[in-house]
Amino acid sequence: MTPRIERRSERSAFFHTPNQFHAVSLSGGKDSTAMLLMMIERGMPIDLVLSADTGMEFPEMYAHLAKVDDYLFRERGLHITTLRHPKGFEYLMFDVPQQKKSAIERRIANGQALTGYGWPGVHVRWCTGQLKTHLISKEVNRLKGEVGALHYVGIAADEAARCKGEQYPLVEWGVTEAEALQYCYDHGFDWNGLYEIYHRCSCWCCPLQRIGELRKLRCHHPELWARLLDMDRRALAQFGPGPLGQFKQNWSVERLDARFAAEDAQISLTSPPQGGV
Repeated sequence: MTPRIERRSERSAFFHTPNQFHAVSLSGGKDSTAMLLMMIERGMPIDLVLSADTGMEFPEMYAHLAKVDDYLFRERGLHITTLRHPKGFEYLMFDVPQQKKSAIERRIANGQALTGYGWPGVHVRWCTGQLKTHLISKEVNRLKGEVGALHYVGIAADEAARCKGEQYPLVEWGVTEAEALQYCYDHGFDWNGLYEIYHRCSCWCCPLQRIGELRKLRCHHPELWARLLDMDRRALAQFGPGPLGQFKQNWSVERLDARFAAEDAQISLTSPPQGGV
């Protein structure tokens, strides 16, 4: 069932004068999707829907965004405005020239290539910055300066600590992450089962995923797993062992692949036979 969500009066912070410009950020995940659907349902003004494409999303996520775009056009006559880095993830990972003198000197001292950022990590999440937040922030700041835009961001009520000075309808309405997902399901948006497999549906190649999520990737998206293996071999060859060249601390993708294969074999040996005489 659709979660019961309090509907506030017109004194809500989200009712504004007609001459304001309303820009909505859409990652494609459950929270931003629910926010957009609820804004449409409540008749809230929407002038622009912005999305940043990393090029490394699940195929199901691209299909979901196309479905949302169709719905947005039917309801409001708008299409999603998609922002992309001109060269993309793999260019940044392997080919972008190093610019900082300190980085160049360090690479030379370590015998490493002078191009590419290598794998992103906890302390250097260049992927999020270069492929998502910088693109959205630049456009939103332009719109704020030129047309006084209000920027709507899909953060759920149980993550309100992440709010930083924008418009957060889900927090205003008290909508939790679980309620946001159920709302999307109840309105026909199910990501073709993606959220039934993975806890979060961000980039499939993210090294910050838990090992359990990577095990699911190998099982449910073998074509993406094969690509991840290839990327990791290339990173190790270019950067060597260490944070730039190794997918996770203590784990290359190839080593994870061997681990998962051994675990699958053990399960197969210990599982009772199916059928039989």
